[in-house]
Amino acid sequence: MWGAGPVVLFVVIGLVAAGGAGSAYAAYRYERSHDSRILPGVKVQGVDVGDMTRAQALAAVSRRVDQILGQRVTIHAGKGTWKVALSDLGLSADPASAVTRAMRLSRSYSWVARVYHRLIHRPVDQSFPVAFHYDAQPARHLVKKVGAKVVKPASDAGIEYVNEQKITFVHSRDGRTLKKWVSWKRLEAAVQHHQPATVRFPMEALKPKVTDAKLGKTIVVNRTTNMLTLYNGFRVERRYPVATAMAGFLTPPGSWSVINKVENPSWINPCLGQPGCWAASEPPMIPPGPGNPLGTRALYLDAPGIRIHGTPSDYSIGTYASHGCIRMHISQSEALYPLVPIGTHVIIMGAPPWGDSATGQPAG
Repeated sequence: MWGAGPVVLFVVIGLVAAGGAGSAYAAYRYERSHDSRILPGVKVQGVDVGDMTRAQALAAVSRRVDQILGQRVTIHAGKGTWKVALSDLGLSADPASAVTRAMRLSRSYSWVARVYHRLIHRPVDQSFPVAFHYDAQPARHLVKKVGAKVVKPASDAGIEYVNEQKITFVHSRDGRTLKKWVSWKRLEAAVQHHQPATVRFPMEALKPKVTDAKLGKTIVVNRTTNMLTLYNGFRVERRYPVATAMAGFLTPPGSWSVINKVENPSWINPCLGQPGCWAASEPPMIPPGPGNPLGTRALYLDAPGIRIHGTPSDYSIGTYASHGCIRMHISQSEALYPLVPIGTHVIIMGAPPWGDSATGQPAG
């Protein structure tokens, strides 16, 4: 301000010369009557609030702040787009404090200087920013929400049981997921600029745990054809005829696993203490040997009482003859045994000609 002291003094001297002390008092009274108004030339967040009362200034600044908070950030992630207001991303503001600072500015001027600025509308050229505050939680919550929308899980390779009539061959496939930390930092930077922005959230690949190359072994037992197929990955490694459950018993369809392997197993009577059970007249245990019902090799499944095993009843292979287990020629059970690790997936599908029926008696 050019020679503010001399100019103010000149104005006061002029007032006294023109009207003496009475005019000076009138100037003082004028200033007191305008004390509730902001000095001319004051801006808050770019809004000219000069000569406004506190209420007027707060209303004007609040409108500007609302415009800022209402600006939107456009987010692209995957194939989706979201448009979210800055206020919904954790940005808030305190216009009242900035207006208070603008009101208090006049206290740094003498009443004579204030008269000078008000009477001739000489701007003081002072500006006050509104303080903005950022709460990270809404942005983090949005990133999590968007991530849940765009995630595409990886698909493991596998041969899967659908129903008795169908299995599917599922090839492995990469998935995708949001890079959440990078996305949040990009969004945070956009919000803190207090301006409309476009943000792209980056994605990263999700790798399957089981690829086609690492699929391993799967046994499929088809009760319609009484055939057992051993797959190595998606390739057929062996095929063998089998016997499955006779009418009144059940070789259970579904998805199972090999939980144990036994060479030269002993047969334990599943009907002990159960009069009328199909094996009630048999001995409690039959040790390994030529007459053992389990042959020389047995793969135990997690289906209760069900095994894939050799049988001395060689004539039964290809028919419905067991009490639930899957019978094989002994030589073929011995050939299969070393090819099947514990944990191998076993699918039992198809159905006998009469459909599924069972007495509820223990398998064997």
